[in-house]
Amino acid sequence: MSEGDHLRQYRLSGAPVLSSDAMVPPVGFFDSGVGGLSVARAFRSYAPLEPILYFADTAWFPYGGRPAAEIRKRAFAALHALIARGAKLVVVACNTASAAALSDLRAAFPVPIVGMVPGVKPAAAHTRSGVVLVLATPNTLDGELFRRVREEYGSGVHVRAVAGHGLAELVEEGRVGTREARVALERLLGPHVATGADVVVLGCTHYHFLMSDIRAIFPELTVVDTSDAVARRALAVLREEGLVAPDGAGPATFELIASGPRARFETVARSLVPELFAAHAETTA
Repeated sequence: MSEGDHLRQYRLSGAPVLSSDAMVPPVGFFDSGVGGLSVARAFRSYAPLEPILYFADTAWFPYGGRPAAEIRKRAFAALHALIARGAKLVVVACNTASAAALSDLRAAFPVPIVGMVPGVKPAAAHTRSGVVLVLATPNTLDGELFRRVREEYGSGVHVRAVAGHGLAELVEEGRVGTREARVALERLLGPHVATGADVVVLGCTHYHFLMSDIRAIFPELTVVDTSDAVARRALAVLREEGLVAPDGAGPATFELIASGPRARFETVARSLVPELFAAHAETTA
């Protein structure tokens, strides 16, 4: 059996695979935890009529240190679950999963798939010193996707790869804005800022929720976050494919699926993106 065949047959244990009852098919989002909610929130601001179905693979969080083959299996499992529930488009709102599996997912599934790409291009355009940081998980930094983006858009600047060890875990545990988060950011970014870096690319969707901390510690540092750009790209693809929710559709729902224990996850999610829970939200284990 080929790797592709094995991945196509993989299913996520513990998560029910059901058909969506929504009149308007949802847009699916997938991440290892709360990070991708940053993209879902941005998408909701641009597409308020679109139902959102969010899959958090919390049973396998974090992805950052796992083998690429294992991450691909989880990504295929998540896509199967989202599409089985009626997702008309899927956003892989996880840089690590995008780096490991995006091209394979697009080849295997019939729905449009949008992924995360490190924002080296806008960072190169914004830098004055010529020194750009890419803060991401080790898997993202070691992946082919980052290598290609770095070669294509970073040739005229000095791109420094910074592995954000422990940052995603801080966000997942709801420790945004804490002294522990500030100490970690100072340790990871401080030496680079002191030696000329003036732009940092957030190469993990979890890090979006640390933007306020980064800006408070390093006001001279420009922060590049692609959550908004990916949300706009997802809406553009919906329009290109004729999949936009019709006028008058609604109310747009927000359904949250977690592969692991959900109580702690939902508490943190509500604290980070309360606006997604403001109307109708449903949580499924």
